[in-house]
Amino acid sequence: MVHPALSGLPPTGRSPDVPAPPAPAANQEEVRRQNLGAVLRHVHVHGPTSRAELTARLGLNRSTIRALAADLAAAGLVTEKAPTTTRRAGRPSLVVSPRSTRVYARAMTIEPDRLRAARVGLGGRVLDLREVEHPRGSCPADAVRPLSWLIRDMERTAGPDAICVGAAVAVTDTTHGRDGRIRIAGPDDALRVAFDAEFPSGPPVVAGDMADIAALAEQVRGVAAGVDDLVYLHGGPGVSAGIIIGGRLVRGHGGHSGKVGHMVVNPHGHPCRCGSRGCWETEIGDAALLRHAGRDQESPDTVAEVLRAAADGEPAARAAVEQVADWLGFGVANLVNVVNPDTVVFGGSLREVYLAGAETVHRRLDELALPASREQVQLRPAALGGTAALVGAAELAFAHLLADPLGGAAPA
Repeated sequence: MVHPALSGLPPTGRSPDVPAPPAPAANQEEVRRQNLGAVLRHVHVHGPTSRAELTARLGLNRSTIRALAADLAAAGLVTEKAPTTTRRAGRPSLVVSPRSTRVYARAMTIEPDRLRAARVGLGGRVLDLREVEHPRGSCPADAVRPLSWLIRDMERTAGPDAICVGAAVAVTDTTHGRDGRIRIAGPDDALRVAFDAEFPSGPPVVAGDMADIAALAEQVRGVAAGVDDLVYLHGGPGVSAGIIIGGRLVRGHGGHSGKVGHMVVNPHGHPCRCGSRGCWETEIGDAALLRHAGRDQESPDTVAEVLRAAADGEPAARAAVEQVADWLGFGVANLVNVVNPDTVVFGGSLREVYLAGAETVHRRLDELALPASREQVQLRPAALGGTAALVGAAELAFAHLLADPLGGAAPA
């Protein structure tokens, strides 16, 4: 089952800020719960908003907005204050703001070579961020103990009234084992059980795939805000995708969809660590960029150095970027033909490859994609950068609170 926070917008494309029409049998308490969620989600996503603006945007009357905001303030989730400036005569409308420093989520990532943990306040503000190296080839459950140390260290500096209302971890979709072969290492029950053992009294940890969660972040707060149909491509040692169609994440059986890096594009190409040959990531992943540039070491620093050298005009580096960009456009054209998204977002190392080789990517897209798909699709570099997975994990962690603000609210 798709977790609510990974569902994005409803299938109808209706904005998540607008209260859903109640079912015929819904009672007044259910209607109130939905409206509370709509108000809280709006200020969580859009920031401080006056009561007058909430009335206009959510389609509720002024007295209802006043009562809902008062309930959320009494629960310690928002504040209501007079605006610092006003251009209108008469009594100014109070501004409703999320209590970012008080109400927060634990957001974590398990990446191929590092672990990160953050406290992210309601409203999407990163309050604190820590990271530590993580040995390649480790299983996700091995990351729980060091992540718990990072979390506890951060929470020692939180204010006395700060409260955690949710927790989530983004897990890289594949890892390379000690034998060099790729294995699926997505979220599993062992990971959740290990977190529950570390934090028995805290909120349960929700786990999700790295690319899926980064796609969610870009849809809520990034370059694809409000877009119903998008493909988020994440580059690094491997290549994966978060695919959102009709506002809902496509997860597939067992949550293992989006492995676009293992789409075979060149049957006579290079062997892939998955055991196949000519996978897309052998042509556009970090190793491919370094191979074309004549570099041996596969590391984020070396990839960044190649991209800098290409920007400075070094012939070998520039040729490497062009080669990778050409294959990037080839695969994107195929995805556009299959998925027909409104937007394709490039994240991870693919963000910089796209920025450096955008003309080549677009040329390939124009050559290979169907006119009906390519004419409307937008190609965009990710806006959130390295924080995308943490921001997305926080959105996942806040989902229960946003769906039922008073049921999951902290005492004021």
